[in-house]
Amino acid sequence: MTDPLLRQPEDAAGALKVFLVAVEESGDRLGGALMRALRERAGRPVQFSGVGGHDMAEAGLKSLHSIDGFSLIGVTQIPARLPRILRHMRQTKAAVLAQKPDVMVIVDSPGYSLRLARSVHKDAPDIPIVDYVSPSIWAWRPGRARAMRGFIDHVLALLPFEPDAHKRLGGPPCTYVGHPLIEQVGALRPNAEEAKRRLADPPVLLVFPGSRTGEIRRHGEVFGETVRVVRDRIGPIEVVVPTTKERHEQVAAEVAKWPVRTRLVSADAEKRAAFRVARAALAKSGTVTLEVALAGVPMVAAYKVSPVDAFIVRWLVRVPSYILANLVLGENVVPEIVQEECTPERLADALVPLFGDTPERRRQIDAFARLDAIMEIGSRAPAARAADVVLATLRRG
Repeated sequence: MTDPLLRQPEDAAGALKVFLVAVEESGDRLGGALMRALRERAGRPVQFSGVGGHDMAEAGLKSLHSIDGFSLIGVTQIPARLPRILRHMRQTKAAVLAQKPDVMVIVDSPGYSLRLARSVHKDAPDIPIVDYVSPSIWAWRPGRARAMRGFIDHVLALLPFEPDAHKRLGGPPCTYVGHPLIEQVGALRPNAEEAKRRLADPPVLLVFPGSRTGEIRRHGEVFGETVRVVRDRIGPIEVVVPTTKERHEQVAAEVAKWPVRTRLVSADAEKRAAFRVARAALAKSGTVTLEVALAGVPMVAAYKVSPVDAFIVRWLVRVPSYILANLVLGENVVPEIVQEECTPERLADALVPLFGDTPERRRQIDAFARLDAIMEIGSRAPAARAADVVLATLRRG
């Protein structure tokens, strides 16, 4: 009997066969949007197969296996999950080779997806492979760019400086298609009434302890104490913690220990409403810093990892900032307080000036105003751009 993982989906006449792989939630969202855009722009039926999560399932993908448990942070967490990851990689590769798609699209998660792509290319070099989301070759392991050229046909970049980085480092052809956040700008920025609330008392402080279990655990206590110090220095504040439905219970348990009353929001509409009225933010460094910057909210970014991960990062990473907003702007306007320096007192020292009409606040607001031009906000949707490149790569393949 044929292994169901290897079974070829029922062919639609003349259909474009696309095999996608996304093993984390962020990649799943990108994959779902890309699937919808490909259907709209392909000019013929599109048949999808591969690996994905909820968003890609809603767009019509029957995933080969669940992506639960694939989300990783830090090298110390990899060994326990490695057997399962390798088993799924073998199954996924076997499915690609059996189905012989017209194009394969790997989405984010470079530690997994690039290994899979290299292995597929070795046995089936005629299958074009597109990498949606560039690995951070500009931050560490720059040699990976040149290595990718041997098995990746095109890279779809979310950040505007990445095509130049690939060109400089000898990587594959790379096109900036836009970050999905640029489609949310209208929902993140205040109307006239909300702009008044931003400047009214008590000020609203957004706090983002993280989206992964380890991040929430490491940042929970220090962020809670920071909020207390800020309140003691400036008076009453309204604290809002945006989170996800999946992490709501864990975050709720952490903030219940905080000495300041806090409101959790997990529905998209509530989160965006909080962005529109916030005076300042305390954020775990990562994509959320770019979201906060696009909303025009001054912030302090912080991060704590395990001692082993901290040593590796300091040894390998070579960037002027760990903050995505700073990297896109090309200027370190957002204070970043990491590891041993990440204490309530240090965080509060950087946060307090952002609540008043200060040079620190004005500098961030002026810098964030440049993001529209830098990120090409207002142009075509990122998923549509990405779909066009995938189709063009297919035709060349």
